[in-house]
Amino acid sequence: MVGQIIPWNFPLLMAAWKLGPALATGCTVVLKPAEQTPLSALRLGELIEEAGFPPGVVNIVTGYGETAGAALAAHWDVDKVAFTGSTEVGKLIVQAAAGNLKKVSLELGGKSPNIVFADADLESAISGAANAIFFNHGQCCCAGSRLYVQKRIFDEVVEGVTKHAKSIKVAEGFNPESQMGPLVSEEQLTRVLGFLESGKADGVKTMVGGNRVGDRGYFVEPTVLTGARPGMKVVDEEIFGPVVCAIPFDELDEVATAMNQTAYGLAGAIWTKDVGKAHRLARAMKAGTVWINCYNIFDATLPFGGYKQSGWGREMGKEVVELYTEVKSVCVKV
Repeated sequence: MVGQIIPWNFPLLMAAWKLGPALATGCTVVLKPAEQTPLSALRLGELIEEAGFPPGVVNIVTGYGETAGAALAAHWDVDKVAFTGSTEVGKLIVQAAAGNLKKVSLELGGKSPNIVFADADLESAISGAANAIFFNHGQCCCAGSRLYVQKRIFDEVVEGVTKHAKSIKVAEGFNPESQMGPLVSEEQLTRVLGFLESGKADGVKTMVGGNRVGDRGYFVEPTVLTGARPGMKVVDEEIFGPVVCAIPFDELDEVATAMNQTAYGLAGAIWTKDVGKAHRLARAMKAGTVWINCYNIFDATLPFGGYKQSGWGREMGKEVVELYTEVKSVCVKV
């Protein structure tokens, strides 16, 4: 039996990513959705039942992480647990799974570098950089939250991303003009605003945004920060909101060092017309996914997961099958 724990930022997609390979390899599943977003998983469970799945093959169990999630990760009848969420909770999953040494796969947080060289197609790079951080309100594990830009084009790129941020209409989802809705919860709002206050205290310059929108709901302005450096929370830690730190660099060797100065290693991107330079930097980047002249491109055949504290194992691709199978040697004397 497999236990699967999924996050709130892409609730139906994450359920599909988890259930597909587990069922394809013959596993039965207990799936726990995030307490903030249980309804899509419950509806999926109803559809699975209507489709005629045998009873007990797919089980949807709602509840809080510290109770239902912890019990699932620790249960002795669970042979493998798959978790997508924060690195902090991922470490708790590992501890809970130690009792019966169940297999564990983790898809965790990120602080992904998005690197723009002066020879890039700047129109595409600026649009891509904005999409990399503002997609899904920045509530994305592979969000391009560290934007490294070569110095001679730094002002132009920052101005372009700032202009894009200013153009985003932040409003409730029922507003037909809305382009960015609220963060998921009051807890997440408080977290993101705390990072913004930390950046202000550290002397970071806010090019656009930096504030809550209104006094109702969980809305935050799309934010572009400059003047941040390693050692600051806004650079080192995952914010999980629409906040990007733009950082200038001179040469390839400088950014090659800076991009890996993080506890994470989920994804990253490189914008340049020099394919050789892009591949050299891609090889050096300690990340599970590297995009070149694009961002947030996914395919079911491409494995997705991270280095370092971004996780263990991979989702999708043939690699995910290994997470739900065991290798057995059988020797027969004839």
